[in-house]
Amino acid sequence: MNEIANAAELAIDVRGLTKRYGGRAVVDQVDLQVRAGRICGFLGPNGSGKTTTIRMLCGLLTPDEGSGTCLGLDLRREALAIKRQIGYMTQRFGWYEDLSIRQNLDFVARLFAVPERRAAVDAALARLGLVARQHQLAGALSGGWKQRLALAACLIHAPRLLLLDEPTAGVDPAARRDFWDQIHQLAAQGITVLVSTHYMDEAERCHELAYIAYGRLLARGTQGEIIGAAGLVVFEVAGDEVGPLLVSELQALPGVQSVTAFGSRLHVAGQDAALLRDALAPLAQRPGLRVAPAEANLEDVFISLIGQAQDNFAGAAQPS
Repeated sequence: MNEIANAAELAIDVRGLTKRYGGRAVVDQVDLQVRAGRICGFLGPNGSGKTTTIRMLCGLLTPDEGSGTCLGLDLRREALAIKRQIGYMTQRFGWYEDLSIRQNLDFVARLFAVPERRAAVDAALARLGLVARQHQLAGALSGGWKQRLALAACLIHAPRLLLLDEPTAGVDPAARRDFWDQIHQLAAQGITVLVSTHYMDEAERCHELAYIAYGRLLARGTQGEIIGAAGLVVFEVAGDEVGPLLVSELQALPGVQSVTAFGSRLHVAGQDAALLRDALAPLAQRPGLRVAPAEANLEDVFISLIGQAQDNFAGAAQPS
């Protein structure tokens, strides 16, 4: 992603962000800049450091190294002020199950000392389509409605930055689509969003992306920039023989960095076009198999990146 000269445009601007546990750097020298009003997708495998990074950005954890700002406020010295101006949605939605939707939102509004609290709750209910259900107990809601309640609670104090940690995990596709429509509406109003996700279709809906693995930021930029920078050559293998045996065979070929299944098709990726083409040539002669060049996609790139990344658990202090 191109460097941004005007720091005033940055809602998030951190450099060298590092957090260690037991001698292991779970977040290791992460640089991250996100412009105001942009949606940044934060991707990476489980245990890659996404949640720890988000908790440092919102002031819940103090970095061991690194510095920077959120909303122009210093990450170390002004953590309390940052907390007042962000909305943080955790992996597990935060609500009281024995309170109604309205009571939950009213409670959060009290915590943030929101002026004209009743009007703010009414507005949050209307924005997320919760008016008809406002007296329903939170514990009786389905996953999609709980997600709406959690987002409404994040927005009740009119934050300028949303930090969303896998907010759509466990909800159905329709609820995910509605959620992302809301996120884009918020971004259009100038709210900045950093959202961690495992879904490639959601990554494609972000303005820009950051990919982290084993605590290190491996790629950053728009979808096109990340795919272009990876320099991957991809061939598609399709046909009746596609299955685990063929995957194992392909993974053993010279020049192959990754093999990814997409239904009855396989994407075979590498860096050396000539080497990969020669290695796959014999397969093209097999009856029932088709081999053809293909465009690299985000999943190809991220699988290739994780395959090249170094595990930060090796050599770390082990618990006794």
